[in-house]
Amino acid sequence: MAKLTAELLAVLRCPVTRTPLVQEGDELVSTGPGETFRYRLDEGIPVLLPQQESRPVPAAGTDTTN
Repeated sequence: MAKLTAELLAVLRCPVTRTPLVQEGDELVSTGPGETFRYRLDEGIPVLLPQQESRPVPAAGTDTTN
């Protein structure tokens, strides 16, 4: 497990929510209210692309067209 420095974590933000990220094992996790997004670390390098299972999914039967 790669441990990111406090200096790097201080400047990283979730690209979706714009909230700070915290490291949990081999992932970075957004800290804002609402949806949580997780980002993997690939050999110690943050990959700031939301993982498919972290994306918000509309509830069944919800009309998402406006």
